[in-house]
Amino acid sequence: MKLRVFNILKKTKVEGPGTRYCIWVQGCSRHCKGCQAVHTWPHSGGKLIEVKEIIADIAAQKDIEGVTFLGGEPFEQPEALGIIAENVRKAGLSVLCFTGALIEDLRVNPLNKKLLNNIDLLIDGEFMIDKIDYSRPWCGSSNQRYHFLTSRYNDEIFAKYKNKVEVNISKSGVIFMNGMGNFDEILQKIDLVMLKK
Repeated sequence: MKLRVFNILKKTKVEGPGTRYCIWVQGCSRHCKGCQAVHTWPHSGGKLIEVKEIIADIAAQKDIEGVTFLGGEPFEQPEALGIIAENVRKAGLSVLCFTGALIEDLRVNPLNKKLLNNIDLLIDGEFMIDKIDYSRPWCGSSNQRYHFLTSRYNDEIFAKYKNKVEVNISKSGVIFMNGMGNFDEILQKIDLVMLKK
């Protein structure tokens, strides 16, 4: 089985508790107004990667707390992610998943069962530009909700984490930002720094 992936970041500290391996899936039918990840919308983009390759790559990582699924819309590829999540949990790592859907709707679809059963923390709800709120970790708008699906995490984690953004620049000069914050404002600051050089 293969997963259509936009990007994989093997270590980040801004996409959930601790240091995490992050998988941005490719493909999203939601198209939230103001989405910062419109490049992940097309279902024909990204690259197809064998699930077993991703599982092996995660297993090879040292000092990670867990894996985060985002996108794109993870629940548009629930079967492949369910297999990955199950293996991640068996290895003693945690799983965090972002979705634009509501958990109540996800539970109706039997294809989502394996993935839902292997998520520790689910953050649900579409990004709503008229409800922007960066005060809570890992959320972009006030309508988004936390669901602790296992006992691994609880609301005490909120005191430990604040929203942050990481900026990575590849050798070829491509800027990749991840995390939660006002990306437009950050890009303007980066442009100002580049102009001063």
